[in-house]
Amino acid sequence: MKFILLTGLLFTALFYSCEEGALYKSKAFRVTADGVSQGDFEAKAISSTQLISGYRSSYKVPTKREIVFKFSINGEDNERYPGEDHHAILSPSGGKAVSAVYQFGEPDPAETGIMDEKGSLNLEDDMDYTFRVDMRKVLADLESRGYYITKTGQKIEKNGFQGVFIAGSTLPLSWDFPTLAKKQQFRLQDPDGDGVYQVTIHFRKFQEAAQDSGGLRTWKLTQDLSKLPRYHSRQPLVDALYNKSLEEMLLDIRDDGAFMAGAKWPGVWTRDISYSILLSLAAIQPEAAKRSLIAKVKNNRIIQDTGTGGSWPVSTDRMTWALAAWEVYTVTGDTAWLRSAYQIIKNSAEDDLQTAFNRETGLFHGESSFLDWREQTYPRWMDPKDIFVSQNLGTNAVHYQTYRILARMAEILGEDGAAFRETAETVKNAINRSLCMPEKGYYGQYLYGRNYLSLSPRSETLGEALCILFNIADSARRQQIFRNMPVTAFGPTCIFPQIPNIPPYHNDAIWPFVVSYWTWAAARTGNPRAVELGLASIYRAATLFLTNKENMVASTGDYMGTEINSDRQLWSVAGNLATIYRVFLGMNFQPDKLVFTPFIPAAYKGTKTLQNFVYRKATLNITINGTGNIIRDVSLDGKTLKEAALPGDISGDHELVITMAGNRPSGPDIHMVKNAFAPETPQVKLTEGQLAWDKIEDAVSYRIFKNGKMLGETQDFVYPVPEDGSLAEYQVAAVDAGGWQSFLSEPVVTAPPENVLTVRAKGKLPVKMTTKQNRKVGFSVTVPRTGDYSIDFHYANGNGPINTNNRCAIRTFFLDDARIAAVVFPQRGNNEWEDWGFSNAVQVRLTKGRHHFSLRFAPTDNNMNGVVNEAWLDYMRIRLLK
Repeated sequence: MKFILLTGLLFTALFYSCEEGALYKSKAFRVTADGVSQGDFEAKAISSTQLISGYRSSYKVPTKREIVFKFSINGEDNERYPGEDHHAILSPSGGKAVSAVYQFGEPDPAETGIMDEKGSLNLEDDMDYTFRVDMRKVLADLESRGYYITKTGQKIEKNGFQGVFIAGSTLPLSWDFPTLAKKQQFRLQDPDGDGVYQVTIHFRKFQEAAQDSGGLRTWKLTQDLSKLPRYHSRQPLVDALYNKSLEEMLLDIRDDGAFMAGAKWPGVWTRDISYSILLSLAAIQPEAAKRSLIAKVKNNRIIQDTGTGGSWPVSTDRMTWALAAWEVYTVTGDTAWLRSAYQIIKNSAEDDLQTAFNRETGLFHGESSFLDWREQTYPRWMDPKDIFVSQNLGTNAVHYQTYRILARMAEILGEDGAAFRETAETVKNAINRSLCMPEKGYYGQYLYGRNYLSLSPRSETLGEALCILFNIADSARRQQIFRNMPVTAFGPTCIFPQIPNIPPYHNDAIWPFVVSYWTWAAARTGNPRAVELGLASIYRAATLFLTNKENMVASTGDYMGTEINSDRQLWSVAGNLATIYRVFLGMNFQPDKLVFTPFIPAAYKGTKTLQNFVYRKATLNITINGTGNIIRDVSLDGKTLKEAALPGDISGDHELVITMAGNRPSGPDIHMVKNAFAPETPQVKLTEGQLAWDKIEDAVSYRIFKNGKMLGETQDFVYPVPEDGSLAEYQVAAVDAGGWQSFLSEPVVTAPPENVLTVRAKGKLPVKMTTKQNRKVGFSVTVPRTGDYSIDFHYANGNGPINTNNRCAIRTFFLDDARIAAVVFPQRGNNEWEDWGFSNAVQVRLTKGRHHFSLRFAPTDNNMNGVVNEAWLDYMRIRLLK
């Protein structure tokens, strides 16, 4: 066997010295009891505290000419908000060049220019590019005031100013802010003292992984793990990865005791901590979990910290907080925590019911949970209001579980939880009614559209797993999901099929934390093939990369090539630990007890022990003997138990021994496929009474949809549109030979002019709505005929970029003094006040005659910013549906 940068014979001897057969084997890679091999690369557990790896990324792609970057004071991400980046266009011929002068904290200067579409997109030779930034305003404030306030609100004291740095997405630049100040090559200098700082960066023709010259890379344990649970098995690799994950967990605890998101992400993020706490971190770090969760509370409500179009309610997966808070309670039994968390979750859930719940469908609006990079999982034509309108599988699974949790909390606290249970059942029934695809055997990702919604047939791994873990899917459907959902060689991808012409990140990628939830769900379902692949996927990546990376490219399994990646990513760390706690030990924390349902694949034979595990007032030493998922017998301190469960009031030191029956679970096979990309989305126009579009590469036919329902199919590039006198929305999807369908095209609307009314606010043009100004904006109109109508609003919101910040404007829509629904006015671009668009549409039944409409600022309309909640309103549009 050939080895890259290794002394091969020595390494081969080490690798095979104690191998006891494969834990998992495929054409793509192999996992054994003490190592991993993939092609020319091998990695090995030398002991439970040391790993070595010969893996080297083979990533090599041309360097893009467009450079995305930011400046930084003191190496922190403080110039502007996330997503508000600078851009530079390099010359295709390479050589040397100097940038325009950027103003710190301000948008790009006009001289930056734009990419010439006719020119090369890539560098044709290496280049030295000098970046320049004007810091005179910063320096003047430091001198005159003694401090400078950044655009992100950070206060930089004069005596705390340590320098200016640059970060970016093109190597050698990186977004690794925590280590930025330690790297002199990224420090800008002011050679002539004029306040304009500069640095020259060498960009190579190709982007490729840095290669260490020392051959093997090594991890050795450096942290003290003596206070944490100790795991031991006959699989040295698993033992080492467990210890490495504990170490990385400790490194991810900030000075304030809360969890950071990962090596590159020092912030505390709601969904990151929540999914991590639920996976495993509540069980071993409940106090850090509490601190992390409390850090994401404001006004006694959960913070939605990221998301498209200004955060909540375009994104609504902040309710993952509830899952984590409940897990902390079941682990600790802390009733004071329960009372506090209950009120926070209740307040947030009640706001969501008013603002994000669709009473017609029974589902919550909002972006896919954690898949919050718009073009990575949505068609390009969808703007933030369209994402608000969408109703996603994973996000609704989270909402369903939230209301179940609220019902349990209420009952424990002596309150009536019936209303919460009713809402949960409504959401569960709606998921199974509207998001299930019986013909495919799994759920679709989301409903999307404008006035009429269609189901996107892509699978969404996290959502599928959550539907299993939360019992949204019944027993038969759980088996069908694992039998039918496409899975690739390196593990289940975030979505499937992939989106063409979008780089890997959420698209065309595998995330270990998602695989962890999928593996946990597989163990619950009793599917050995899925469990074996899930464990192997997680262990392969962590071993070869010597860290718990955030993600990897689906087609190559490589950590290089995704848009952003990080070492010791918190939820990847938690997912690795969950393979022990959730799968092998099958831990299930409940309010009054700890239940064990182990799942031990046949290949993972041998005794497993977990010592020094603290559960409430008890310290447990746990032993699992044998394999299978059926328990033969269980004993506590030598006395036989009727079930593998410990009461919540247990205290003291105890020995728990579980012996498995050695059965081989007979779950269905899994649907292994080659990674695949759906066709590109058609761009459709209405011309002379027919829809028209260009040929899509690899498409063999085109499906035509009217008002969210399939109307017909053609191999042509035109389709006649009948006139029926009412508003209709037409869309086209391309289908390839494998049956994979593209996104539906942007809706083309037909509406007779006489059935469309535009109404301006009384005496005002346009209207600026803020929390203090024009809190109520009224409209009056005479409706010519009784019917169903669509009402939306033409608006502008330039309070932030589309992809981040928290200034989505929200108002409540009233018809004749009756509350109807929430209307959202998401951000459309930073300072883009001339960029007008439409809000989400509200469907109402109107009778013929005079009606009064109003937009009002209600208490439930407070956004995540809490101060800036504004938009300019141009007019109201009323369109007859039928």
